[in-house]
Amino acid sequence: MFDDIHHVAIIASDYQRSRHFYTEILGLKIIREVWRAQRQSWKCDLAVGDTQIELFSFPKPPARPTHPEAVGLRHLSFKVGSVLNAVERLTERGVECEAIRTDPYTGKQFTFFADPDGLPLEIYQT
Repeated sequence: MFDDIHHVAIIASDYQRSRHFYTEILGLKIIREVWRAQRQSWKCDLAVGDTQIELFSFPKPPARPTHPEAVGLRHLSFKVGSVLNAVERLTERGVECEAIRTDPYTGKQFTFFADPDGLPLEIYQT
């Protein structure tokens, strides 16, 4: 029934700070960016392989209820060839990462870091 995931949507508390994080720190490419005047909201589509992240701003969005075990989407995970290389690049850009772990079921390495609003992000070895 489903072919793939088209996009994941993220609402930022500070749009410019999150836009900088996702484009300049993580290096995601902007597909399009639009100001939606009727909603007082930015929408920025970012490319991640064949998938997209929709980055939104809204006036006064509520905070995330807990970290990370709130009901709903727990975290977003990015595929990488080398977790160590990705951690080194993130660290060079001022992003704090957790210790690299090994998935006991797959034997693959992974770790977590957070976006400017504390959204848990994972990098996972492919």
